[in-house]
Amino acid sequence: MSVEHFTSDDASTWFQRLDQQIFLADVLSQDSGAAVSVGFGRYRKGEKNPWKMTYDEALVITSGVFTVEGPSGSVTARAGEVIYLRAGTEVVYVADEDTELVYVTYPHWLAATESSVEARRLDDFHIA
Repeated sequence: MSVEHFTSDDASTWFQRLDQQIFLADVLSQDSGAAVSVGFGRYRKGEKNPWKMTYDEALVITSGVFTVEGPSGSVTARAGEVIYLRAGTEVVYVADEDTELVYVTYPHWLAATESSVEARRLDDFHIA
């Protein structure tokens, strides 16, 4: 058993979506042997990212205001609040303000996406 502590400085590789100001980095992934993926996200105000969930995800907003648009409407969260997304849902992530967040996914988001019909969406990301 272990207890671990992470900050965004612990992320070894940040990925950027296209030329947008959207940056994502895992601190726990499938390679770490953990049951979940955990990472940090940084979104500049106004940036949007369409996505289809191939995993369950909790977004913990640490600063800013963030909205997820989904088939049943939009959900907005502020610092200290959580948005929960279920696998199979088509969403658009929207930064209403400059936003920093922590994401927790199960199963591991990368493996779940790579093995799905949504794998092409990964082509939008490159090392920052």
